[in-house]
Amino acid sequence: MEFIQSAELPPPAGHYSQAVAAGGLVFLSGILPARADVDPAVAGFEAQCASVFDQCEKVLRAAGCGFGGVVQCTAYLVGVEHWPAFNACYTGVFGDHRPARAVVPVPALHHGFLVEVQLVAQRP
Repeated sequence: MEFIQSAELPPPAGHYSQAVAAGGLVFLSGILPARADVDPAVAGFEAQCASVFDQCEKVLRAAGCGFGGVVQCTAYLVGVEHWPAFNACYTGVFGDHRPARAVVPVPALHHGFLVEVQLVAQRP
């Protein structure tokens, strides 16, 4: 088992790893928008999605992976009305690649954010 920390991102504030690699797979913890760059009181849903996927890319890169190796995505959205905007952002990130996916509407997320993404990727 390997614990992964992107040098491009600050370490997690809680007792967890950004990602853990095991058995040829990389498991990314739930990733919220970057608090240093995105104010949830001001930033719209699309900006929050862009921040989340930017951070996901950095963690995947630290693990030797990319979005093309993602096999599963779980997304937590505050408000089901954000589903179409999430689909648009997701399609922009993944293009023709279609990982397995679950989208879970939730009543609230930490720090007042509207989106959190958790990924599983296969190492090349």
